[in-house]
Amino acid sequence: MNGLRNGTRFRNSLLFRYLIILVVAMMLLPIMLPAMLIVSSVLSAWVTDMKPANSHYLSSSRTEDSWHREAIALKGATPEQISIHLRKIQGDTFPDSQIFWVDAAGKTRLELPTQPDVPKQWDATQAVVFMKKAMNSDLFTVVSFIGGGQKNTNQGYMVLKIPRSFFDQQRTDNSMMLYYLFFILLILAAFIFVSLLFFGGIRRRLVRLQVAMSQRGEDGLPILVSTGRPDEIGKLEEAFNQMVEQLAESRGRERQEEELRKRLVADLSHDIRTPLTVVRSHLYTLDDESLSDRGKRSISLMENKLKDLGSLIDNLLAYNLLSSGKYTLNNEPRDILRLVRECAANWYPVWEKEGFEVDIDLPEHSIVWKVDEQGFRRLLDNLFQNVVRHAASGRYIGIHVEEHNGKEALVITDKGPGMEQQSNEKGAGIGLAITELLAREMDLERDIVSSSAGTQIRFLNKT
Repeated sequence: MNGLRNGTRFRNSLLFRYLIILVVAMMLLPIMLPAMLIVSSVLSAWVTDMKPANSHYLSSSRTEDSWHREAIALKGATPEQISIHLRKIQGDTFPDSQIFWVDAAGKTRLELPTQPDVPKQWDATQAVVFMKKAMNSDLFTVVSFIGGGQKNTNQGYMVLKIPRSFFDQQRTDNSMMLYYLFFILLILAAFIFVSLLFFGGIRRRLVRLQVAMSQRGEDGLPILVSTGRPDEIGKLEEAFNQMVEQLAESRGRERQEEELRKRLVADLSHDIRTPLTVVRSHLYTLDDESLSDRGKRSISLMENKLKDLGSLIDNLLAYNLLSSGKYTLNNEPRDILRLVRECAANWYPVWEKEGFEVDIDLPEHSIVWKVDEQGFRRLLDNLFQNVVRHAASGRYIGIHVEEHNGKEALVITDKGPGMEQQSNEKGAGIGLAITELLAREMDLERDIVSSSAGTQIRFLNKT
């Protein structure tokens, strides 16, 4: 079963398809070679000028037949008539040729033109030597008995000699290798073209998948792609679509959980405020009663914890509104140094009670940023509260202005154990999360540097 499945996957693979292209190319090669020879021969005949070098001699066979007909036509002619006729056809039918004839007694009767190698009187030996030389000569030689007889040779024979170059055909292409090269290049170009089509299709599908990965739909997720062949790229497209669907499901669950969390936080915050108000009122009542010092300390501790709880509820509501985009900010030009001094003045009694060294070094001039006043105050309050809660061991808080990248930045420092260390008041980090959200909504750049020697938080106006 696994072998069948693997075989099916291989038949649908890109490798299998390309192997088919290679096998087809190898199978076509033995067919194309003979076809190439045939077509090259046809093209050779087509591009060849079929006229011989001398228009009177179309071919050696035609010339030979014509000479034999002339010999038959001289049957019964006298020697004078034979000579006259040979002179006539030498000028009309066989120009630029060498002609002579020999009578029955072996005597050469006529030479057109005079030929030094032709003997005046022939014997059998000379005839054999002549025929042997004629076979290897550059002259095409035809011997025909006058009268056309092969047994009756009483009229003698006549000889025609023509240069063999008269029968050579004039070719426009002097080398057949050009045809072979042309067809080899044609086969190679066809193979390259098919390969380009194959890999071009792969590239188009990959580019389409890349575009789908880079594009985003209305929900911010990549768009689905249409799947093609069940090969490797098709499997990749299916896996991509499955991933997008899983992301969409995960995004939907995340939104549902986020909405549930926000509703839960809002409901709990409102529900806790009512008993918190009741507890505060009873503590206020107990504070008027006559209590021991230990009881008064307990009431004071409970009041502080209730304040912290109220602050935590406010932070939860603020975080809930900020994360859902429902926290309305009115960013206007404000003197942030004035807001910093006012918030620091409100926190100064707390720092003094906790034994903090307060180092505030702010310039006299104004620094105007476009911020929401209440939002900026909440941002500062959360930072100051974090210093008291988590960096109280350092007994130090510094507020100053420094130049950073050509702009004035607000810097708040402490000498606590750093953010990596666990503190007794370690919470969920909502305060810092709110400061980050508020800074982002007011277009402020927040930079935190923390170590065991303390923490530095820098705010810089982006605009």
